[in-house]
Amino acid sequence: MKIVIPGGTGQVGTILDRALTAYGHEVVLLTRSPEGARQVRWDGRTLGDWAAQIDGSDVVVNLAGRSVSCRYTAANLEAMMSSRVDSARVVGEAIAAAARPPRLWLQMSTATIYAHRFDAANDEYGGLIGGGEREVPRYWDYSVDIARNWEEAQEKAPTPGTRKIALRSAMVMSPDRSGVFDVLSRLARLGLGGPVAGGAQYVSWIHDRDFVRAIRFLIEHDHLAGPVNLAAPGPLPQRRFMRELRSAWRVPVGLPATRWMAEIGAYAIRSDTELLLKSRRVTPGRLLDAGFAFDFPQWPSAAADLAARRRRA
Repeated sequence: MKIVIPGGTGQVGTILDRALTAYGHEVVLLTRSPEGARQVRWDGRTLGDWAAQIDGSDVVVNLAGRSVSCRYTAANLEAMMSSRVDSARVVGEAIAAAARPPRLWLQMSTATIYAHRFDAANDEYGGLIGGGEREVPRYWDYSVDIARNWEEAQEKAPTPGTRKIALRSAMVMSPDRSGVFDVLSRLARLGLGGPVAGGAQYVSWIHDRDFVRAIRFLIEHDHLAGPVNLAAPGPLPQRRFMRELRSAWRVPVGLPATRWMAEIGAYAIRSDTELLLKSRRVTPGRLLDAGFAFDFPQWPSAAADLAARRRRA
């Protein structure tokens, strides 16, 4: 198959490109700074010569969007919104204009679309969409608005010949440098991997190999369309998540952090505490119902595998 990945040079795109290429597929990456024969320039906003790559392709996996690992200033939040909505809109325009449109458009979304909650898990059937929760910062609502508008841009695209899936993805854990697993492992190995603000908030995640397997599963199962949660079925409180991560690295102790300490730490690394404090309790209802079996459904075995691969690397 020919698979086109807009925004395919980031962490998740690198994981997917590496795996799909190894399976023998022709993979083309759309990027603002192309390097190599398989990378094609685009700006993520306007139609251009890159659209010829989509015409005649089999699958488009749009991962484009500004990184969320930044301070949530007004300018950065606007960049997150526009980069996601504009890229989804222009991918839709390219598909609509194609003489031979792809049969499937996988559009990256986020598990952050769901409400901050502790009482029950959010699946695609009865999960609560976020916004307006009590006792959380009001700017968290903007992250939900980004996710809503992101998915709406795909939904509204006039592409009747193309099946569309919104990938409500949790954090993709891989042993690659500078990925989220690498960052959290560094904190754990420094003895800083304790509970944050009590650690009751849930962490949703997915092992990189299950992420790739889920993408292949969605490509192969033509009856699936609409929102799909890409998250392991075992979300867990942050205190337990970090305890298991420390165990994988054989680190016995992790210093706890209060909310204000988390604010200082997030400011120091130019990130935001929403990434640490929002309770994302997400489960993959539609994948499980369709028969997908996770290789790593629970975090202890996933963390052990990732740490072992990181050591070997």
